[in-house]
Amino acid sequence: MTIFVFDIETVPDLDGLRRLHDFAGLDDASVAEAALAMRRQETGGSDFLKLHLHRVAVISIAMRSGDRFRVWSLGEGGDDEADVIQRFYDGIDRFTPTLVSWNGSGFDLPVLHYRAMFHGISAPRYWETGATEQSFRWNNYLNRFHERHTDLMDMLAGFQPRANAPLDEIATLCGFPGKMGMSGGQVFEAIRQGDFAGVRDYCETDVLNTYLVWLRFQLFRGHLDRAGYARECALVRDTLAAEGREHLHAFLEAWESHPLEHGADV
Repeated sequence: MTIFVFDIETVPDLDGLRRLHDFAGLDDASVAEAALAMRRQETGGSDFLKLHLHRVAVISIAMRSGDRFRVWSLGEGGDDEADVIQRFYDGIDRFTPTLVSWNGSGFDLPVLHYRAMFHGISAPRYWETGATEQSFRWNNYLNRFHERHTDLMDMLAGFQPRANAPLDEIATLCGFPGKMGMSGGQVFEAIRQGDFAGVRDYCETDVLNTYLVWLRFQLFRGHLDRAGYARECALVRDTLAAEGREHLHAFLEAWESHPLEHGADV
């Protein structure tokens, strides 16, 4: 079985906002400022844009397949958004993975749906529900209660929105590093300042946290015994230690220094 734990980071769709509103002649910063001000007025305080007005900047993936674990990202700052999204869906077509997310049903996947529609992207495997492959009738990516896509936040909350919890707090309480580097609200400004690498690194640490919570969930529901859980955690540690990337080493150091870490993994 192949697991894709995924997360996206987004920025305002400035071109789309220009199409929808009378923002012609405004520079990017002014478009964003005007759109966020309109949103605050609309909501009474929140400037979080509607999902169809987000543009995908990066998609990060933690993959467990065969005897391998790997973390990487689609998108390198100047990449075309359509290409990044198409590559994500191409990976689903190729591997038919189990998708795992934190609030993927509420944010990541709807954003990807809208952006893929805007770009004319094809994703037949993702949208399969049994018409051409019967097994997808009983387990597909779209049904909330199937497991081809497991939204950990939704499932752990018992599918009750009032019980939802933030990834940062759940990861930290489990003994994992939690958020590192920045928060989602800082992504747009970081990219405006040219720090795409910082955004990518932040997204990759988020998928690492989600993957480790996924392993704990697998232990919780009996899909891993304690020895198997310890082996999976060791594989992640060994992979991060072998990587030559600073943010992954920092994640490993934060994980190993957590006061709960040693008792939780054995």
